Amino acid sequence: MVYRKVVRRMALLVAAVVVAACSQMTTTSYKAPMKDGEAVIPADYKSWPKMLSAVQRPDAKQVREMYIDPKGNQTRAGEPFPYGTVMVMENYAAVAKPDGTLETGADGKLVKGNMVRIFIMEKAKGAGQDVPEALRNGEWVYASFTPDGKRTEDPFAPCRACHAPLTEKKDFVQRYDEYFQKRAAN
Repeated sequence: MVYRKVVRRMALLVAAVVVAACSQMTTTSYKAPMKDGEAVIPADYKSWPKMLSAVQRPDAKQVREMYIDPKGNQTRAGEPFPYGTVMVMENYAAVAKPDGTLETGADGKLVKGNMVRIFIMEKAKGAGQDVPEALRNGEWVYASFTPDGKRTEDPFAPCRACHAPLTEKKDFVQRYDEYFQKRAAN
């Protein structure tokens, strides 16, 4: 009986301390939603699941490697990616022959040359709202880097224009269906 009274008094004391501490807390200042160019290259992205590999883009003279963070990789087909999802796309120049045509390997695919750019696509609550309505891609923002990790001044309007037709059904993600088909096959 005495033990229960002591435990009850201790619980009341802890609750009083918590209430007092909460009343002394101040709210942190609001940080504006993320904008294009503000995302960073995650240091560990090469350990993430490959979203798609050796994506052939002869029109852009590129081969692309795409990674998705583990949280985003848990998304099911037909669902939007959760806030915090980060996708990394490495762009490699396709090797050109002396006559300017693109070299292909024995498998018929473009031969991957040097990396030319790293693009980041990140989903954050309220992100991208500073973008004109016609170019908004949900709450995704973009960033671009050189292969050695320096930010570039690339315009993001072309990225946004390419993703805009995908709408919410595909969460504005290029190759959405291909990604989920690949996952279903594994």
